Amino acid sequence: QVHLVESGGGLVHPGGSLRLSCAASGSSFSILSMGWYRQAPGKERELVANITSGGRTNYADSVKGRFTISRDNAKNTGYLQMNSLKPEDTAVYYCNANARVRTWYTRYLEVWGQGTLATVSS
Repeated sequence: QVHLVESGGGLVHPGGSLRLSCAASGSSFSILSMGWYRQAPGKERELVANITSGGRTNYADSVKGRFTISRDNAKNTGYLQMNSLKPEDTAVYYCNANARVRTWYTRYLEVWGQGTLATVSS
């Protein structure tokens, strides 16, 4: 099994910054792609950004130029640096990863974290 744990959410004023972290744990695994999604009250979950194992990134138009996704493969940890935050960025942010688990056979898993709340308010 692979588990993801997010951290770094909180309350911030408009224009402020937050850095979210997503730590993966388990055994005999490697993280392929990793992404961040968010879900605001009354809205559907949406993709914020993702990053491949090779470091290629993709962003939602609404966060381009403000958010930066990154990963530390040695630590099996991903990050989302959020700058110039707006009230409309308020949401629960979820980490998502596609993982490969190698035991006596190889499995591919899609894993979700439990979410961390980011609130942008004055």
